[in-house]
Amino acid sequence: MIVVLEQSATEQQISKIRKYLVDHGLQIREIVGEKETILGAVGQVVIDPRTVELLSGVSKVIPISKPYKLASREFQKEDSVFNIGPVKIGGSRLVVIAGPCAVESREQIIEAAKAVREAGAVILRGGAYKPRTSPYSFQGLGEEGLKYLKEAGEITGMPVATEVVSTSDVELMAQYIDVYQIGARNMQNFELLKKVGSMNMPVILKRGLCATINEWLMAAEYLLSSGTNKVILCERGIRTYETYTRNTLDISAIPVVQKLSHLPVIVDPSHATGLRNKVLPMSLASVAAGADGLIVEVHPNPEEAMSDGPQSLYPVQFQKLMADVQAMASVVEKELARLPHKSISNKSKDKAVPTGLKVAFQGEHGAYGELAVTRYFSQQEVEPFPVPSFADVFEGVLKGDFPWGLVPLENTLGGSIHDNYDLFHQYPDIKIFGEIKLRVRHNLMVNKGTRIEEVKEAYSHPQALAQCTAFLKKHDIKPMVYYDTAGAAAMVAQEKDPSKAAIASIRAAEFYDLEILDEGIETDPLNFTRFALIGRDDLPQLENPDRASLLFALPDETGSLVRCLTLLAKYDLNLTKLESRPIAGKPWSYMFYTDINLPAQTEKFHQALEAMKDVVSDLRVLGLYKA
Repeated sequence: MIVVLEQSATEQQISKIRKYLVDHGLQIREIVGEKETILGAVGQVVIDPRTVELLSGVSKVIPISKPYKLASREFQKEDSVFNIGPVKIGGSRLVVIAGPCAVESREQIIEAAKAVREAGAVILRGGAYKPRTSPYSFQGLGEEGLKYLKEAGEITGMPVATEVVSTSDVELMAQYIDVYQIGARNMQNFELLKKVGSMNMPVILKRGLCATINEWLMAAEYLLSSGTNKVILCERGIRTYETYTRNTLDISAIPVVQKLSHLPVIVDPSHATGLRNKVLPMSLASVAAGADGLIVEVHPNPEEAMSDGPQSLYPVQFQKLMADVQAMASVVEKELARLPHKSISNKSKDKAVPTGLKVAFQGEHGAYGELAVTRYFSQQEVEPFPVPSFADVFEGVLKGDFPWGLVPLENTLGGSIHDNYDLFHQYPDIKIFGEIKLRVRHNLMVNKGTRIEEVKEAYSHPQALAQCTAFLKKHDIKPMVYYDTAGAAAMVAQEKDPSKAAIASIRAAEFYDLEILDEGIETDPLNFTRFALIGRDDLPQLENPDRASLLFALPDETGSLVRCLTLLAKYDLNLTKLESRPIAGKPWSYMFYTDINLPAQTEKFHQALEAMKDVVSDLRVLGLYKA
């Protein structure tokens, strides 16, 4: 049962409620939400919920109808989000786990770890104990393999995951690993599930070869009821009559399970298909279906692998997969998880930023800028801080009020945000340190209980209104310009007028306690905004950047722009954006903003910069960063 506590319940009352439930043989899990606190009570005994509802401090009691209690959405409405070492899994994050099927040697696992880490994986996988169909196949290196796996994880900064096959190995493995993996053949090994669950460590639970979704969730219940609250469900294909693939990947299970359970769901396309050329398309299909992550087999030399070589990706294939997954992540409104960094002074290789800091954005709480902040820093604890204008973001970062700011640069439908291009020219001490592409989904929100027939006016930023024209015309709703999308939501919440609605993000609806009448009301769903992370230029740039942004001015001479662009082509640099902006105080004079894709070796870029100095009148590097 779920015991919903009154908001005014005291610690003494809660303690008495817990004692009452425990004395009746129930296990208790407390979940503290923003609006309510609940006690989940499960066990083998039956207790009359009416007796619990009469206890002082109890608001109501809700029976859990599902056989899997702790794993159900009834028990916990919000997605489970938890840490595996420095990595967060669940919610808006897309976590990629990668490595070889088996740990074969110290050299092999370290080489594989470095390759997948460089490509963007955040958790290292590798088998030390291998349950094989044939007793004559390679069975793994055992504890020696665990030692190699742990060393590879420490070298690359990645948590490590490996399969456990015997209850006798569970406690030994805890010394070396961060995540247990329960294989498909052991999904219903209940004694193993209970032992692993009692370790209170993260667990990846693979779906059995012929298991139903209900059986899979009941196996997760064994883990949860035994002590751990960090369970990751892994779809890896089920046995069917089809012989062209190793298994049949049940992608439809992803949205089904996510509706039934709060636990994160990842997909293993390697074991599902059994062939490396099918791993890439099935990975992307899984991401499109809403998976919270992937677990992929990658081997430095698959043709020499001692286990599952045909389904293991080459490192170069994994690099391509990660690039494709990153491109798709924004479409499904997820952010590809990256390993966080100890501090900016370490010159980290991925996204910069120490934890626990304020990040400025323009607008009110609930704005798309705030959503972009939380997506960019999905692996870190930061405080999004609203300011009135884009100039306030730049000014606050320059003065040191905020170490970072996030500003939009362009929208796929509305085009460039010229104010911010101009601000880069006005603030020469500010640079770009990263970027994120956010899919913008507009939603019509009202005060609770309002019907769409009552709505006569919709308030929002003019760009948002323009992007929802077809929807507004269909429902005969008058567009009303407001300075900010989230500000419009705040106004509607305050005025409580049923004739007024706002168009804003889901986050704004949650923040201002509004009800969403319709989601995704934009006319064109291909609506993305590119945000730039900005900081002071005295911070070190990141290593291994793949994008450069420049500002340059040209002399008033025939062919000066052509000469500049020809230089970039000469050094094989791909120009992805060229924007001209007038220079304030110099009529008919222009600055050019450019984005350039950087090659793996940046020598050519620096050579091009030197050559450009001879043909431009002013040149500034706005940033070298990861796109």
